[in-house]
Amino acid sequence: MRTKPSIRNLLLGFLLAVISSTAFAQIGISVSFGPPALPVYTQPLCPGDGYIWTPGYWAWDADYGDYYWVPGTWVLAPEVGYLWTPGWWGWGGSGFLFHQGYWGSQVGFYGGISYGFGYFGNGYEGGRWDGGHFFYNRTVNNINVTNIHNTYNTTIVHNTTVINRVSYNGGNGGIEARATSQEEAAERERHIAPVAAQEQHLQAARSNPQLRASTNQGKPPIAATARPGEFSGHDVVAAHEAGAPYHSDNRPDPNTRPNAVSQPANFNHASEVQPHQSPGSPNTGNPKLDQKYQQQQDKLIAKQNQEHQQLQQRQDAEHQRATQQAANDERKQQMEQQHQQQTQQMEQRHTAQQQQLQQRQPENHGAENHGGEHPR
Repeated sequence: MRTKPSIRNLLLGFLLAVISSTAFAQIGISVSFGPPALPVYTQPLCPGDGYIWTPGYWAWDADYGDYYWVPGTWVLAPEVGYLWTPGWWGWGGSGFLFHQGYWGSQVGFYGGISYGFGYFGNGYEGGRWDGGHFFYNRTVNNINVTNIHNTYNTTIVHNTTVINRVSYNGGNGGIEARATSQEEAAERERHIAPVAAQEQHLQAARSNPQLRASTNQGKPPIAATARPGEFSGHDVVAAHEAGAPYHSDNRPDPNTRPNAVSQPANFNHASEVQPHQSPGSPNTGNPKLDQKYQQQQDKLIAKQNQEHQQLQQRQDAEHQRATQQAANDERKQQMEQQHQQQTQQMEQRHTAQQQQLQQRQPENHGAENHGGEHPR
């Protein structure tokens, strides 16, 4: 017997159309060839207490059809107890996909890639949180003990030397590593996306032609910085050498764009989020049920848009106060981190509310065959 899909399934499709317009707006890239090897560089001096080292990596610029180097840098942890899991490139069957890094209470899987300075393919050996303070392992970090006293010394086998400079997992010549059960558990915990300072750091790297692999041949002139976005001055470190000979033979035609794949969006501010829009009236075959559901949906969307507007106004006011009070960089970064967390939590809450609304819709078995085929 063939019947029309149930009303609940139709409503689910209707909801997904609403949710996808905001939760899956960002576009990622699948690249046909892997990034260059990790360059050889030293770590700049840690600028202060509470900063966590985030290693450099190769990112992809679809406009130029080229990888570019995002310098390693020290970043203030968004919350006490949080550590950084680096992003990584991995073979996805038809191309290399980038897995975004994140902040969390545990370090998750980062492809088994040895970024150095405590990130040797599994976990993090560069430091630990204790009593609300971060303690730095001096054997793998560049720390001024005159300014930072919470340090210790634990010798690591690899120390600061990266033995294998391959920068991707899987594929031809890639690292062969799989996530452990502990790393898989870390993936399921609460995360914070890259903070505003990291996003700005990424954009600054993307706009610098010297950081493109085709220009620097795998040896970026800005390999690491003491603070995000500071690409000049005495705290900037250049690469000593490329991690391996650079080959451009596999670069695609710059006029050919790689395949785009959907990835969840990372919003930093409420102003970046588009207001929720109704995709249209549902059509389940039951006019009364359709009308009732449409009213519920319109009411929820209006409530969510009002909450979105209020959050945006509050964040804008905080930005204005920070400017008027000439807040320092650390205070501004903390504010941006808070705004990012508020915005992402709002979007997650709105998505959950849409799903809950769908779950409350009753099944209407009498309408399943309405206008459909008769049993045979």
